[in-house]
Amino acid sequence: MSEASSVREPALAARIEQARRLAESGHVLRAEQAFLGILRDAPAEVDALNFVAICAHERGQYQQALALLERARHVRPDDPTTLTNLGVAQQVLGRFDDAVASLRAALQVAPDLFVAKLRLANVLEAAGRAEQALPLYFGAIFGAQQRGSWLSEATTAPGMRPLVLHAMRTVAPGRRRVFGELLVPLRERYGVDAMARVERCLAIYLQEMPANYADPQQRPKFLYFPDLPTQRYFDRALFPWYADLEARADAIRDEMLAVLAEDSGFEPFLGHFDGPEQLEGQLAGTRGTPAWNAFFFFRHGDAYEQNRKRCPRTAAALDDVVPLCRIRDHAPEVCYSVLTPGSHILPHHGVTNTRAVTHLPLVVPEDCALVVGGEARSWEAGRCFTFDDTFEHEAWNRSERTRVVMLMDVWNPYLTEAERLAITDLTVAIGEFNSAAGIS
Repeated sequence: MSEASSVREPALAARIEQARRLAESGHVLRAEQAFLGILRDAPAEVDALNFVAICAHERGQYQQALALLERARHVRPDDPTTLTNLGVAQQVLGRFDDAVASLRAALQVAPDLFVAKLRLANVLEAAGRAEQALPLYFGAIFGAQQRGSWLSEATTAPGMRPLVLHAMRTVAPGRRRVFGELLVPLRERYGVDAMARVERCLAIYLQEMPANYADPQQRPKFLYFPDLPTQRYFDRALFPWYADLEARADAIRDEMLAVLAEDSGFEPFLGHFDGPEQLEGQLAGTRGTPAWNAFFFFRHGDAYEQNRKRCPRTAAALDDVVPLCRIRDHAPEVCYSVLTPGSHILPHHGVTNTRAVTHLPLVVPEDCALVVGGEARSWEAGRCFTFDDTFEHEAWNRSERTRVVMLMDVWNPYLTEAERLAITDLTVAIGEFNSAAGIS
């Protein structure tokens, strides 16, 4: 039921509540009669119009249901319940374009309305647009299960079960086909053996096989690539470009100090929040409000051109020296990472072990440390190191001064060229699929 469009008179509100209770207790016919009585006295009551329309629809009186829902939409054009029910009525009458429009309008108002998303997917599939339906089926199931629905028969309304089961049967092979097809050209180019670890990576992502992590502290939040050597901190010998970058550390530090002095262009690494309570579990501090700020050169793969122009020598080093992990809309993440005195980045895991995180320390007070998988390491100004952030890790600054490192996303050095290409294509495709599904 939707919320009332206006404050109801107490007597009317009581009648609506009584009708609802009849419906909830299984007395559908008595509830329908009660709602019909309400409509005689309050013909614009949207909840009543929707209930009576659903009853008519269940009896096969589709035109009558449609007319009632059109009345409800006229009263309240942006009511997502009405728009969803209207889409269902339009679909059964073969008005697919109208049904799509109604259901999209419902999701515009209520993006998390998983029933509307499921219905929209069903309409698109019935209209011969199965490729568009697939991510919506997935998004509907994901959204419902995140809220405790559609996990079993007990958490799925009886009337929804056939469609929910159809969606589940559609999603698993559909996602396998969509993502599996991406690997065909690479398999043909590099060979089956070259794609073997990628195939296992995809199977783990699709939950077709267990991850079997080599270390219990390693828990990627997004994508796990199996059979890579498991290291908290990588050997310097794997990064021959360190020497060139370290030779430029003084110039990079000078540019960092200049923008830090200007105190412009920095933003919270974790994003903007309304209050410190929203940082609970992510950031803590012993001296006032903790702060982890960043001056970004790249974020989620997008270049911050204004910041690059302000720090041309840093930008040149990133372009000429560092083999950044570049995936459209996803990577790299590159910034001056600023941790204020007393701030503590609490234990967390990164998204994928296909990339690693490099630090070039620029300003390093005493009593600062990074802990990766239980192994602590102090920064040394001008000396790089790289770690696997899919291990639980944390960092703190217990000094009286600000700590600054340049943070960069690079490829895991144990991936082959073919695997990097495959992971790039897969990550972009998964991102686009999830975006179409309405999953951030």
